[in-house]
Amino acid sequence: QSTMRRTSLDKIIAHQKNTANIRNICILAHVDHGKTTLADCLVASNGIISNRLAGKLRYLDSREDEQIRGITMKSSGISLHFTSDENDYLVNLIDSPGHVDFSSEVSTAVRLCDGAIIIVDAVEGVCPQTQAVLRQAWLENIRPVLVINKIDRLIVELKLTAQESYTHLQKILEQVNAVTGSLFTSKVLEERAEKSTDMQSCENQSGEQVYDWSAGLEETDDSHLYFSPDQGNVVFASAIDGWGFRIQQFAQIYSKKMGIKAEVLLKTLWGDFYLNAKAKKIMKGAQTKGKKTLFVQLVLENIWSLYEAVVTRRDKEKTEKMVTSLGLNVSARDFRHTDPKVLLSAICSQWLPLSQAVLTMVCSKLPSPLDISAERVEKLMCVGARRFDSLPEKTQELKRAFLECKNDETAPVIVFVSKMFAVDSKSLPQNRLRPLSQDELAQRRELARQRHAERLSAIQGPDAPEHAGNGSLLKTEVPAAENSCGELLCSQMEAITLKANKTEEDEKEHFIAFARVYIVIFYFDFLGALLVILFFFPSASVCQLPEGCSATDDLSSIPHMACCTLENLYLLMGRELEELEEVPSGNVLGIGGMGEYILKSATISTSSACPPFTPLNFEANPIVRVAVEPKHPSEMHKLVRGMKLLNQADPCAEVLIQETGEHVLVTAGEVHLQRCLDDLRQRFAKIEISASEPIIPFRETIIQPPKVDMVNEDMGKQQKFNLSVKEGKKTLEINQKTLESIQQLKQKLESLLQGRKWRNAVYCIWSFGPRRYGPNILLNRLDGYQRPSVWQCLDKAKNDIGLYRDFDNSIVSGFQLATLSGPMCEEPLMGVCFSVEKWDMKVPHTLTHDSHQDSVGEDASGDIAQPAQPAASKPQRLMAAMYTCEIMATAEVLGRVYGVLSKREGRVLLEEMKEGTDMFIIKAVLPVAESFGFADDIRKRTSGLASPQLIFSHWEVISSDPFWVPTTEEEYLHFGEKADSENQAHKYMNAVRKRKGLYVEEKIVEHAEKQRTLGRNK
Repeated sequence: QSTMRRTSLDKIIAHQKNTANIRNICILAHVDHGKTTLADCLVASNGIISNRLAGKLRYLDSREDEQIRGITMKSSGISLHFTSDENDYLVNLIDSPGHVDFSSEVSTAVRLCDGAIIIVDAVEGVCPQTQAVLRQAWLENIRPVLVINKIDRLIVELKLTAQESYTHLQKILEQVNAVTGSLFTSKVLEERAEKSTDMQSCENQSGEQVYDWSAGLEETDDSHLYFSPDQGNVVFASAIDGWGFRIQQFAQIYSKKMGIKAEVLLKTLWGDFYLNAKAKKIMKGAQTKGKKTLFVQLVLENIWSLYEAVVTRRDKEKTEKMVTSLGLNVSARDFRHTDPKVLLSAICSQWLPLSQAVLTMVCSKLPSPLDISAERVEKLMCVGARRFDSLPEKTQELKRAFLECKNDETAPVIVFVSKMFAVDSKSLPQNRLRPLSQDELAQRRELARQRHAERLSAIQGPDAPEHAGNGSLLKTEVPAAENSCGELLCSQMEAITLKANKTEEDEKEHFIAFARVYIVIFYFDFLGALLVILFFFPSASVCQLPEGCSATDDLSSIPHMACCTLENLYLLMGRELEELEEVPSGNVLGIGGMGEYILKSATISTSSACPPFTPLNFEANPIVRVAVEPKHPSEMHKLVRGMKLLNQADPCAEVLIQETGEHVLVTAGEVHLQRCLDDLRQRFAKIEISASEPIIPFRETIIQPPKVDMVNEDMGKQQKFNLSVKEGKKTLEINQKTLESIQQLKQKLESLLQGRKWRNAVYCIWSFGPRRYGPNILLNRLDGYQRPSVWQCLDKAKNDIGLYRDFDNSIVSGFQLATLSGPMCEEPLMGVCFSVEKWDMKVPHTLTHDSHQDSVGEDASGDIAQPAQPAASKPQRLMAAMYTCEIMATAEVLGRVYGVLSKREGRVLLEEMKEGTDMFIIKAVLPVAESFGFADDIRKRTSGLASPQLIFSHWEVISSDPFWVPTTEEEYLHFGEKADSENQAHKYMNAVRKRKGLYVEEKIVEHAEKQRTLGRNK
């Protein structure tokens, strides 16, 4: 088997040079839709694992917690060889997670690929993460193909007939195509909006004004985007049973049997066509005439009858007849097996091998690295808000090298690193134990004989008999024995020292860069050469490079750029790494020695003209925070080191040190948090740690009594203002795309701030806060103070109008401080507007303007922040972070799901039944503060029949007043004297105040009485 593996490895390395036959693909799907099982089937096709273990071994899930939980937590790659139509292909396969907490790993996989396999469960259909991964594939401009998996569930679980299943599969295809269509429509409309911001009008001869309402959808061809079996980009499969097919396979089989052209069958096998037996023709209108469609009659009924014979009835005679008619070779052992699934898998894997169908579709329908689109190249190279035509000429010239995927020495090396992953020393190829050859074994045997003979001669002395070399036991004198003991002790001490050093080396974590070569063969010669590493940050760094700059020059003065030397190149083979001497362009690889230079992702190049690639698109933002500390304070340095390693190894995790000195870990969700804490304990810090309760983020706002101010609610939705204005400093040149974004923000604010009170409010904005880009506004309503506008970058002609007044910056700083920590529990404010109506300031005459202005200015910001906090204090409300929650459950457990949701302050938005199944989809919102343990609670209460997906959605005002107490007689009667029913907002506020060490007003003991002693004092 080892010889076969080595031969396979040599083949893979040889095929890396043929760029046209390389396919870089990733597997994307919702959680538990069968990604890793499909990957096992594809891996088994290369003889790496047994066909019998495919789906059970989960080969690409190498972590222990992945195997225990049964979900993938990281993206991992493997290279496979496949032969189709006498052409050899190299398929670089990346398996990715489906759980929403690990969607960042999906982003790292998608960036390196040219195509994607989208898997959809035949029962559950399109789920939230299916939509998310389709959107990610669309944003990265990679082409998808579809696998409808778990069709066996339609037969065994739902017990649908072949005709019902066909209708069900049609609906699933429509759902997937609907998602793709919406993405396509939004793209066309965006392009349309970019071309013309105003509606173009033209006047006809009669003088009437005619508007062009067309959206540009009519002219654009979108037929190639959709999934259709007759196009060959859909596979119907059951990965656990090892079978899958495209309709092309059946078209070829039946064209020989029925004498109909394969091209005709290919167009009619899927659709409303039926076979007229009398006329021996294929006709349209099966549904209206009540006939079986060709797909049901020729494809599905055969599979249904096989399942009925093997699994349902266990009819041995019928099964044997079917095996004989299909011309398959099934062993007697499989026929005798008590589990019918074993026999079914043995038949199906020969009749309709899944790996054959999927890999044929991948090689014929997905593009090679040579087919990379110009649009994708421009997207990758346009850093931040820059347009491609605004990039330097030398940078634009790189586009041609990208499209040609050059391998000659004239083009620069360009490699993109999407993530860093940690491996221990034992996993590195240079440290791995390899089987010895026959020559090496003979050489070692000879050396062992020589040492043994030398040891014996040293023990016996010069008068040793000749037969000492035969290994016979000899009696020795005491002094010689003492010498031998001394030598033995020394050798043991050396062995212990070496072992200690080796253990220390084995425990060290090495970081490998998960990367792809875009241009030029990555030779082993580059390992000693200097390469430029570019990190994503404002693209000004590329513009700062001097003409003719090379990697050997000193680039330390330029931000977001570093020079490095590489150590090793690796081929990713799932759980193993193999050393490489060169990697041609278009291949996925691992790079060693990057741990000191790259934190999470970067662009590596030998050309200073290459810009850093655009950052990865993350679907889920980290929101769950915990404070971490070691159980033994003396091990704090190990924790700090471990958290640095964790931050580098996880693309989504963030590590912060708060103002209080706490070390905070920020993760995407509960499962992600658990994995990060386990990694800290077992791999990176290797110490006992204690984690706090999750730190829940809140926001503070105000509402207008007695009714809610709708303007403030709208303002609260404006969460992301990417605008920063620094007074008194030389401003950098702002590119056109950023100016357009600022203009859109201004227009949106104008549309929201309507009414008498808000007249001209947009032009009076003094500052945004906190941190100058938050969702709060400071308005300048002072008479006679015309300060430079916040929007001055949009109107360059009026830049010099207005002057700054003394202490202007102090007022802005006070506003920033007030909005950063609100009055209730020092959480940031959201959706609050401060209006400065009057400005009176008295400065003592003893202070001169020049000598003390700076000191007065420093104190003024604090003086302004203090009165600003009470100004936002009444009436106050807390805003909670909210998850959108989607749950799939059967009717039997629906009541229990509602019970768990109501207990945790959840609110159901929508409940609908999934067509063709007995499953209900419940969409709800749930506070992040109540979400911990929610998934486990749902599973326990529903016996595992329902599982939720939680994605951060928005901030929502908690309607109850945190300071409310009963005052009227009716309230006392309803709530009691102490208002025993818990005020949720007050509970949240007190919890935050306790965590921050602020004063909490609560009574621990009420109406205490002195203890009575029964015994009399004597």
